[in-house]
Amino acid sequence: MTTPQLIHWADMTADRIIKQLGDRDSYTVASGITPSGTVHFGNFREVITVDMVARALRKRGKKVRFIFSWDDYDTFRKIPANMPKQDELQKFMFQPIVDTPDPYEKRESYADHHEKNFEAQLEKVGIEVEPIYQAKKYRAGTYKDGIKTALDKVEDIKAILNQYRKEPLAADWLPISVYCESCNTDNKIEDKNWDGSHLSYSCANCGHKGSEELSNTSRLKLPWRVDWPMRWAFEKVDFEPGGKDHSSQGGSFSTAKEIVKLFDWQAPIYLQYDFVSIKGRGGKMSSSSGDVVTVNDVLNVYEPEMVRWIFASYKSNVDFAVSFDLDAIKTYEDFDRQERLAFGLEQGNEKKVAMAKRVYELSQIGEMPKEMPFQPSFRHLTNVLQIHDGDINQAKTYYSDQIKNERDERRFNQRSQCALFWLENYAPEDFKFSINKETPKGIEITTEKKSFLNDLVELMAGQSFNDDKELHEAMYEIMHKHELKPMDIFPLCYEILISKPKGPKLAGFMRTIGLERVSTLFKGAL
Repeated sequence: MTTPQLIHWADMTADRIIKQLGDRDSYTVASGITPSGTVHFGNFREVITVDMVARALRKRGKKVRFIFSWDDYDTFRKIPANMPKQDELQKFMFQPIVDTPDPYEKRESYADHHEKNFEAQLEKVGIEVEPIYQAKKYRAGTYKDGIKTALDKVEDIKAILNQYRKEPLAADWLPISVYCESCNTDNKIEDKNWDGSHLSYSCANCGHKGSEELSNTSRLKLPWRVDWPMRWAFEKVDFEPGGKDHSSQGGSFSTAKEIVKLFDWQAPIYLQYDFVSIKGRGGKMSSSSGDVVTVNDVLNVYEPEMVRWIFASYKSNVDFAVSFDLDAIKTYEDFDRQERLAFGLEQGNEKKVAMAKRVYELSQIGEMPKEMPFQPSFRHLTNVLQIHDGDINQAKTYYSDQIKNERDERRFNQRSQCALFWLENYAPEDFKFSINKETPKGIEITTEKKSFLNDLVELMAGQSFNDDKELHEAMYEIMHKHELKPMDIFPLCYEILISKPKGPKLAGFMRTIGLERVSTLFKGAL
């Protein structure tokens, strides 16, 4: 068993769980989402927060059960704008999400479509959960004892909830919803009455009057503020975080930690997490809006380990934005720098290095690499890929002496795919280029500039330049010889190479293209 330094919030939280609940062999940690629409990147913060705490507990030798509740017995209340077949979905409003058909016609239900999509995305970033589908649990009668407890202790529950309400709950309020036996909706249920074993009701939606016997019904469901603590008690949950909306005074955690006592359990150790957003897209994401970014969308720009690293790098109660613009390059540079710190290839103080190692460890999918992985600079990689017309296999030849093993190969492929996607979808225009196949026609070149190009071609034919600085200095010497300035030469070179007035740093760019290929294009201008 390893007791890690308490420098990362995940380890501090694991330590708090053990100290407050006792040093046990195993713990249960939990997360959950309602599959009311596309599960977005904002939802992901809760799941990865739990995953990192689970990893911290396992590092201490503990067994961890990570349960993930799909609240698919919730009511289908709003149709997200990005869903197809809106008219068809409208027919299922206020029925269970699990009974709503998949508008894409690929899965057995609307709920199943969103659940399986998100589960596949979790797998990509190394998160393993035990999914619990709440519709199956409720319909199997698994929670009938919890439902009975809630209905029998209605006055206690009302007293807890009323502490935080401006208007007290109605005298006949019951902590239960029921899906009408006739129309399968729950939004206009009236005259609910509980006699200790049966719940009678009338449905203003269709006029049906019904009665459900708790021992064999599949139509009753507790409302969220009661359902959450009931399931804490049922699953014996030890840790579950919550967002700011649940954490405020009077929020669902405030009431749940009192209601759970009625089920003979205690509130799990809690951790508030803040929201995550996408730079330039405004505040908190909402599934119902339809305008959401998913984990897959982020994986289009960042490698899986980097997605984990971004979250591991921030304290859980700090909000942050993920960038798809030019800042993506800085994010890659920051990750590479911290990776070098973790492997001792870059220097830092003891605390900084220890944090880099722990954050890097929490970022891994699978085991920690035993040696420093290959790091193709993201910025430079965008150039290499464009020089090779986006052909990843051709671009790989440029790095052939640096790719040492399967892990390096995987990183190169993943980072290359991300770089190509970023170039196509997010890179500014001045980042994009294509190497000319032949020298462009019609470029006006003075005698002095032709002399410069001629001398440079001759020099490149007779000398191999081992680094960018050497070539850069040689170009300046030729410029001085012909009394030319960089502004006379650099735009000309870029125009010949990529038909643009500027581009990547010229000497390095020429070496990456290959001096022979550059010389051929320059000769065509003479």
